[in-house]
Amino acid sequence: MPYDAQFSSGNPLMVDHTPSGAAVLAGTVVVTNDTPRVAHRDIPDGALGALAGEGGVYLMTGDGIIAADKKVYWDAAAKKVTLTASTNKIFGVTVTACSGNGSTCLVRHDPSA
Repeated sequence: MPYDAQFSSGNPLMVDHTPSGAAVLAGTVVVTNDTPRVAHRDIPDGALGALAGEGGVYLMTGDGIIAADKKVYWDAAAKKVTLTASTNKIFGVTVTACSGNGSTCLVRHDPSA
């Protein structure tokens, strides 16, 4: 999958973001402090853009079998959602299930879940 999160539906809350050090490609999950956010458009390095802070539904890759309606976390190293909290940041709640490692599921972006 060439993206971390592909926008599917909803009305995300967009927040300003200016990348520092590298451009951000559309579909990339960017963790700012403790919050994973999603770029809907490419943002050049040093340019003002916006990231989705919450509210959309995204097609994402899971790290294993994950049932629907489960709280999931963003594993930035693996670039997947996971049930493992550990040092990962909460992304939201699954809308559909992931059938196994590398499979996709829909996730409602709600970092306060």
